[in-house]
Amino acid sequence: HVELNPQSDRWTETLATIGSAFKKLYPKNDFNYTFFDDSIARFYQEEQNTSRLLNWAMGLSILTSCLGLLGLVMYTSETRTKEIGIRKILGASVSNLVVILSSELVRLVVIAFAIAVPLCWYAADRWLEDFAYRTEVNWWVFGLSGLILIVVALITISTQTIKTAVSNPVNSLRSE
Repeated sequence: HVELNPQSDRWTETLATIGSAFKKLYPKNDFNYTFFDDSIARFYQEEQNTSRLLNWAMGLSILTSCLGLLGLVMYTSETRTKEIGIRKILGASVSNLVVILSSELVRLVVIAFAIAVPLCWYAADRWLEDFAYRTEVNWWVFGLSGLILIVVALITISTQTIKTAVSNPVNSLRSE
């Protein structure tokens, strides 16, 4: 019985001893060996590659969706510039204007989330069926992702809506 420490240099001499004993018993066969942890790592290599690809795709899709949401906010605030100017002249505060501009877009984000959750749950559930030891998809994962989605959407929306709400209303009404 030989105990091997992964940090020691005894690996090569132990494997050479095992190889010579193997050659004595089976002189016509080659001595090939693999470590158990390497075998397990090969089993999960495809899953790790898929995970890496999905992480890149997720990051790219989040960036694309934030840019799309920012474009939608910019378009909405541009088309409602006169309305914002009139509301400011009539006494609306910046926070009221931000709520007015953001509420419609947040509602769209919530609707998109409500459509995406069942599709994501179904896809994750089908993917996990292929594993021998599988886990259930928990509801809190979707709740946490929804909370993060709302926070990211509010940050994206707030940048432009605050800028629009703070602008001078005279500039927006001057052309009329």
